[in-house]
Amino acid sequence: MAGNPRNGRPYRRLVDAQKAMGLPCWWCGGPIRYDITGPLAGRHRDAFTLDHATPLSKGGDLLDPANARSAHRRCNSARGNRTDHKRQPIRSSRRW
Repeated sequence: MAGNPRNGRPYRRLVDAQKAMGLPCWWCGGPIRYDITGPLAGRHRDAFTLDHATPLSKGGDLLDPANARSAHRRCNSARGNRTDHKRQPIRSSRRW
């Protein structure tokens, strides 16, 4: 049984290369908090995550540098596996 490919050296190398570029979030354009590391990075909404322009579920390559993008954790989670760049409409509360 093969292990998780995200735990392998090629994937970690791709993540490190993407972090070294220090790019803003490709989804919202805001600055990413690259200083957040360790266990907190897995929970903080402004932390760096490696996003894929073509989602893996739609045939994107996990290790292709041309498919890798820097994103906030919140933006990556909100985007899901959508391929369009349309954001979901902001829903307002009915309570005033």
